[in-house]
Amino acid sequence: MPADQRPLLEALGAAVRDLRVSRHLSQEDVADLAGLHVTYISGIERGLRNVGFENLHRVAHGLGVDLPTLTAAVEARLNRHVDTR
Repeated sequence: MPADQRPLLEALGAAVRDLRVSRHLSQEDVADLAGLHVTYISGIERGLRNVGFENLHRVAHGLGVDLPTLTAAVEARLNRHVDTR
């Protein structure tokens, strides 16, 4: 994975994890609700998956949020990352 993608994928993973935990959901719960495999959700949370748009929408649905909410959480994470440099 190119180094310039890493902060974005890590921010996505952290945002997904934060939203999941705040809703008291397990990775298995999110996977079931999103219609995805639990290892895929785990890979997203660890910043290892470059998620396609359709699957991003499915993950948001599994978390019980819309895409703008999920992307706002990612942006907030990215801004924290930039602020701590």
